[in-house]
Amino acid sequence: MENWDEGGVRARIREMAARDPGRERSGSRTHGYELAPPLPEAEIRAFEEAHGIDLPAEYRSFVASVGNGPAGPCHGLMPLTAPRPEADGESAVDDEWEEDRLPGRLAEPFPLTEPLPGPIMTPADALTRGTLMLAEQGCGMFVRLVLNGPHAGEIWQLDPDWGGFVPMSPEFRTWYTDWLESR
Repeated sequence: MENWDEGGVRARIREMAARDPGRERSGSRTHGYELAPPLPEAEIRAFEEAHGIDLPAEYRSFVASVGNGPAGPCHGLMPLTAPRPEADGESAVDDEWEEDRLPGRLAEPFPLTEPLPGPIMTPADALTRGTLMLAEQGCGMFVRLVLNGPHAGEIWQLDPDWGGFVPMSPEFRTWYTDWLESR
């Protein structure tokens, strides 16, 4: 696994912000083109131990060397170890973040062996175990990182009303880099 270029990522985000001073790009008003500082290794390790998981290498490297959200795809990355400063408990994204951190939830097996396209007729909670919510897309859609099983490390999109639960990217680096290069 190659390390992230923190300076390069931050420079690219500054360029994106300069080209969008009115914050017109989707999600930019939420994340404001700002990155939180990287997390200390001890804090990441404590999170993994508390939840009985190993974070996928690309994501782990990102939060350790670049930042702990929020600048990123959709409405930005969710922080790993602490709720968003503006979290009020009334937002679906904040509820989703809290649910992910319930004891044992992240370590549970990811229940899907293949994509589930189309409207989902099952409670989404039953499908998202073993995944970590990375970002909110809006309208009840979320981006999730699969933590275990044959799809570990993949980025999946959950759109329960229309699109189902399907892969978006084979790895965190590709998903995030595509966003950086998209403008």
